[in-house]
Amino acid sequence: MTIPASQTCLALFTLGALSLAPLSTADEPNDATLGAKPPEGAVVLFGGKDVAGWVKKDGKGPAEWPVKDGVMTVGHGDIKTTEQFGDFKLHLEFNIPYMPKAHGQGRGNSGVYLAGAYELQVLDSYGLKIQNNDCGAIYLQIVPSVNACKPPLRWQTYDVLFHKAKLEGGKVVKKARVTVVQNGIEIIKDREISPTPGGAGVKEGEDGPLLLQDHGNAVEYRNIWIKRLDS
Repeated sequence: MTIPASQTCLALFTLGALSLAPLSTADEPNDATLGAKPPEGAVVLFGGKDVAGWVKKDGKGPAEWPVKDGVMTVGHGDIKTTEQFGDFKLHLEFNIPYMPKAHGQGRGNSGVYLAGAYELQVLDSYGLKIQNNDCGAIYLQIVPSVNACKPPLRWQTYDVLFHKAKLEGGKVVKKARVTVVQNGIEIIKDREISPTPGGAGVKEGEDGPLLLQDHGNAVEYRNIWIKRLDS
């Protein structure tokens, strides 16, 4: 019996494997991990009820993003988690608004800052020749290997494996590394990354929060959880 690619991807992820790479070579965006349940020991950062556990970027006050029907919508500034994370596996779902009159970085822009320091871009990049500032990119550093974006108004997934930088004597001896699967397709495989501008001011090698960017567009988020990994 042949198992569909989307089912194989989902099985690999939900069984808690450390690798996020799909077992098949799926070449079309799919719903392999859409609605994925948090594994045992995971921290649910947003389960659809409220923004408890999130604060403003400066830490001075609770997050004010509106929540409705299990979804939180970007608004009132960047937000970050109160908890800090080092090495982790992240699942997150996002929905980009339809903005036909907008262009470039003004078209459904947001960002997911891993450990508060490394921006995984969120943008309407459907159908484009992908660049280092498009959806799925580590902003201005890594171009995704393929454009795995869905059209706006459709829920999309990021499944991320992140290992923080290693320090010796206060110096970075090993850069942070990341693998990203977007909509069931591996778009970044175990790549070295450096901090990007606009984060929470976390230094390389430190644990940090998950930070979500407010870029003035009504991007939606849901089903966000993190599983800490042994270093």
